[in-house]
Amino acid sequence: MAVRVGVLGATGAVGQRLIQLLEPHPEFEIAALTASESSAGHTYQEAAKWRVDSPIPDEIGEMTVTATDPDDVPDDVDLIFSSLPSSVGAEVEPGFCEAGYIVSSNSSNSRMAADVPLVIPEVNADHLDLLEVQRDERGWDGALVKNPNCSTITFVPTLAALTEFGLEKVHVSTLQAVSGAGYDGVTSMEIIDNAIPYIGSEEDKLETESRKLLGEFDGAELNQNSMAVSASCNRIPTIDGHLENVWVETEDDLTPEAAAEAMESYPSLDLRSSPDPLIHVFDEPDRPQPRMDRTLGNGMAIAAGGLQETPFGLQYNCLAHNTIRGAAGASVLNGELLLENGYL
Repeated sequence: MAVRVGVLGATGAVGQRLIQLLEPHPEFEIAALTASESSAGHTYQEAAKWRVDSPIPDEIGEMTVTATDPDDVPDDVDLIFSSLPSSVGAEVEPGFCEAGYIVSSNSSNSRMAADVPLVIPEVNADHLDLLEVQRDERGWDGALVKNPNCSTITFVPTLAALTEFGLEKVHVSTLQAVSGAGYDGVTSMEIIDNAIPYIGSEEDKLETESRKLLGEFDGAELNQNSMAVSASCNRIPTIDGHLENVWVETEDDLTPEAAAEAMESYPSLDLRSSPDPLIHVFDEPDRPQPRMDRTLGNGMAIAAGGLQETPFGLQYNCLAHNTIRGAAGASVLNGELLLENGYL
């Protein structure tokens, strides 16, 4: 029997992607859709300005949108997917957890909280055990798990594949698609024939989230990875797919050949949304490219290429689909991990 789920912020860009991924999912059944007060009471077809590259599923289009309040979500919903703006998520997500709901959230609020697991299942599934600490400290019957920022998700799996060489210093420069800012986030006059070398708070997210993701949980607390990370973030006029240039310095010698082998052999998981292989490594020097490679593994794979030695360590490029792997798909994958681990 499928797990009944709800989507908070269902009319937004990530909410729409969540619906696209969840509607055909054999393990989940969409039972509740929430949005702003102005959308509540309308059918989803009426409330959502649909922008995803497939039609609204008929049954979803006819569902009534409710307010984003635990009292308006059916009691038999076991899992909540949150795609709320972080300011709204910070206000309402704890209320859902207090009411007993398990929340898999894409929102940026609380990602760095000491008792909130920030999870990429193929990288740090064991961090999910932080939920026991969280429940003890907060007295929740429910629980809150986060997936990282879309740009963080792009490069951290490649770093995870290289941890055996002793990560010391990492620099990443991102070339991020406009969809990462939301439909109204960047105007055409800003981005056409242009690149914007600043994305507010993005650099801090890459630098801090990556160290948390690659840290070690000792059963009581999470110790962050000691590597030094610096980031520079740029918005470019591609629609989907974050491309990133990465430089890595390691304690042990690391050749391009050894790095490629480590990435190619890095394991996937036996979860429906986890692609196999997780990391696809290109031999061609001009790959990966957003338009050509963002949908690898149904948009859930990480692509890497251009591996070479430089005076600043190993350099390579990596790419992920920012609204699938980097957002909605990451939340769904965390939901699958919660189910696999008996939280649902």
